[in-house]
Amino acid sequence: MQIDEDKLRSYYAEAPEDISLADVDLARIPHHVSIIMDGNGRWAQARGLDRSEGHVAGVDSLREAVTTSVRLGVDVFSVYAFSTENWRRPQHEVDLLMHLFATTLVAELPLFHQENVKLRFFGDLDALPQETRDVFQQGLDETADHTGMTFALAVNYGSRAEIVKAARELAAEAVRGDIQPQDIDADMLAGHLYTAGLPDPELLIRTSGEQRLSNYLLWQLAYTEFYVTDTYWPDFSRWDYLRAIRDFQGRHRRFGGVVNK
Repeated sequence: MQIDEDKLRSYYAEAPEDISLADVDLARIPHHVSIIMDGNGRWAQARGLDRSEGHVAGVDSLREAVTTSVRLGVDVFSVYAFSTENWRRPQHEVDLLMHLFATTLVAELPLFHQENVKLRFFGDLDALPQETRDVFQQGLDETADHTGMTFALAVNYGSRAEIVKAARELAAEAVRGDIQPQDIDADMLAGHLYTAGLPDPELLIRTSGEQRLSNYLLWQLAYTEFYVTDTYWPDFSRWDYLRAIRDFQGRHRRFGGVVNK
C-alpha cells in the first residue's frame, strides 16, 4: 500500500530515545501484520481497577494500531479479538466484550471511511449476539468498496476448529464427486479457511510477554516471524509497533532454505 510520507513523518514526530522512524526501511514494511492483543485484565488489575477497564482502555490502543498500520503502508492488519475459548470467561466480561465490539465498530466507522480501510472478519460469527452480528454486517457493507488497507478481526475464532471446518468441506466436495481426494493440496485447503484470499502474516506481535499461539492462525503462521513484548496491550503504542517492525527487518527469513533479506 502506498505511504503518505508527510503524514507518516508527522505521525512519528517527537521520537523517544531508543527508536525513530529513521530506524526502519519503509520499502520493507511487512504486507500483513497480525497482533494477539493480550494483557488487558492484568493492566487493569495492576492499577487496582476492574478487568473491564482494561478492555475499554484497549480500544484506544487498537485505534492507534489501525492508524499506525495505515500510516506505515501495511496491506493487511489483523487482530485476535475473541477466541472460541473466551466464552469460558465470566459472563459479565463476555457481555462487556460483545457490547464493546458493537459500539466500538460503529464509533470507528468514520475513521475507516477517512482512511479507506476495508473491514473483514474471520471466525464463527453465527454464535455472536444478534446486535453484534448486525453491527459487523453494517461495517462490512459500508466498507465493501474501500480500496485501502484491510483490517481483519478474528472473533469467536479457533484455528483447530477452522482447519476441521475446511477438512469437512473438502470431504463433502469429494463425496459429491466435485474433487478427487488426491487433488487436495495446501492451496485448496487454504481456500477453505476463514482467511481465504488474504496473504499469510509476515509478522505476528504478541503483547504482555506470553509466548504461545493460543490456537491462533496455526496454518497461516507457518513461516511468520514472531515478536513478543512485555508491554500490556493498553500501553502498546505506535512506538512499540515501530520497534516490532525494526526487529522484523533485522531477521533473515529463510523459509526452510534460501535466505531472504
